[in-house]
Amino acid sequence: MINQPEGITIVTICDNQFVVLMAAMLRSLEENHHSGEEINLYIVSDHISEKNRLKVISSLSTTKLTLHWIPIEEALPKQFKLPRDKSSFPANVYMRLCIPYFIPQEATKAIYLDVDMIVLDDISKLWHTDIGEYDLGAVSDLSGVVSSPWGGINNYRELGLNPNSKYLNAGMMLLKPQRWRERNITARAFACAAENAEHLNFAEQYTLNVVFNEDWFELDPLWNWFAKNHTPTPYLIHFTGMKPIYKGYSGQEQFKNQFFHYLNQTKWANFGTRSDAVSKLKKIYNKIEKKLVLAFR
Repeated sequence: MINQPEGITIVTICDNQFVVLMAAMLRSLEENHHSGEEINLYIVSDHISEKNRLKVISSLSTTKLTLHWIPIEEALPKQFKLPRDKSSFPANVYMRLCIPYFIPQEATKAIYLDVDMIVLDDISKLWHTDIGEYDLGAVSDLSGVVSSPWGGINNYRELGLNPNSKYLNAGMMLLKPQRWRERNITARAFACAAENAEHLNFAEQYTLNVVFNEDWFELDPLWNWFAKNHTPTPYLIHFTGMKPIYKGYSGQEQFKNQFFHYLNQTKWANFGTRSDAVSKLKKIYNKIEKKLVLAFR
């Protein structure tokens, strides 16, 4: 019997607010995938409406992507509980820690992508990147090191971390799910969150930087290029901060134009930019929602 090569496994997480971003990301992923390998894409749905789900599906024009929709309630294993963080990030960000538990158990690799991204090169190239013996590949964050006063780990001294160790961005990750299960990475990350709740400035990204401190593979930064920085040929653009759908977007204009190039190929064509107040209100809502969920769980 001939073993079939493993298809590409990709995971993303989305809610109704950012479904427009996901539509553009998926369209870019689809258009620039040329290797012919099957892509199984697992979407953790944070209560995406049926209307929006159908719009996403009808926005894709080929059979390159097979979509698998996972309700957020099914993505969190029962043995784990959401931490009591006070950040403005939605609780769904913690689902990326659970990837090894809701994708097929035989998968040896998985790529995680935030929805606020545009893929400009064939994702197959990232998939086939050799990260050696490491169980996580990522790109360094804008903050650079764990001792960054604005974006690092503010209790790094108490945790005994080298202040000059690199701080990864969790928006794009290449991971080995089987190894994560063997090493109890998910359990360790949730335990870290519970023990350091008052320090979770960037939610799950904090936990990954603690658990994988000095134990991750640094990928080419072009695979997670931050939109505020200039380069003519990124492989993947990451719209951290204010998204291009808001008037306060402050990244490179060329990247905003590329975002709308792909968005206009979806069912959200001619989507106009929104007031920054929409984004700010959503952050307030995220904080309130997390308090309510924790209060009644």
